[in-house]
Amino acid sequence: QVQLVESGGGLVQPGGSLRLSCTTSGFAFYLYAMRWYRQAPGKERELIATITSAGNTNYEDSVKGRFTISRDNAKNTVYLQMSSLKVEDTAVYYCKAENNWSTYWGKGTLVTVSS
Repeated sequence: QVQLVESGGGLVQPGGSLRLSCTTSGFAFYLYAMRWYRQAPGKERELIATITSAGNTNYEDSVKGRFTISRDNAKNTVYLQMSSLKVEDTAVYYCKAENNWSTYWGKGTLVTVSS
C-alpha cells in the first residue's frame, strides 16, 4: 500500500523556520521525482519545489533562496527546509511522488505563519 505522510507543519512567526518531512512507503522511492506543492486559502495548488531521482532541484521564484528540498533515499523521505518564512507562505503543504507511470499524493500538513 502506497503511503506518503507529511509532517512538521505548525505555527511559526514571520522570519522563522520549519522543516517539513514526507515519509513514504509502498513504492520504489528512489525512482521517483519528488515535489512539494502548497495550497493557500482560496487559491489553487501550486508547485514550489522539485527534486529529481538524480537529485537535481528546481524552485518556484517566490521560494527560491528561502526553501531547500532534499531527499534521503535510505529513509524514503523528502524534506523541505523553509526559512525566512512570510505570512504569505501560509498554506497546506503537500508532497507528490511522480514518474512516467505513477503519481502519488500525501494528505498535506498545515503551515501557518503569523505573529
